[in-house]
Amino acid sequence: MTNIESKHGIVSRQPYELYMSFTDLSNFVKMLPEDKREMITADMDTLSATVQGFNIGVKVHQRVPYSRIELVDYGAPFAFHILVHFEPAAEDPYKTDFWVEIEADLNLMMKMMLSGKIKEALDKMVDGLVDASNGKMPEGFDVEKWAGK
Repeated sequence: MTNIESKHGIVSRQPYELYMSFTDLSNFVKMLPEDKREMITADMDTLSATVQGFNIGVKVHQRVPYSRIELVDYGAPFAFHILVHFEPAAEDPYKTDFWVEIEADLNLMMKMMLSGKIKEALDKMVDGLVDASNGKMPEGFDVEKWAGK
């Protein structure tokens, strides 16, 4: 198994606030640009997407309130397990130490091709969440458009 862990990020929200926004997987579709939504379907417990011709999906395996959400593969071409962590930050319990771990069954070639890209994407997601919690939105993100949904 290949283990990939994102960097840790301190999010300016309490763990329960951040956890609650991640519990419903359909929330992720609402945050995507319109042109990306057609390739993704989601409900409370599952999310499926077509990426470069491959169908890949996740489903919630376990929710540990305000602490962790575990996701497993759902119709993916390889087995994987994702842990999304929401822990109180050591220096400020009103903030969250947020990180993601992935354990994937990748063959050597896939590991060489994908592990770095997956780590980079996870780190970028953590950075984006930290920035958004501090009021800095990603370039091109229209707050007014999203707020009305």
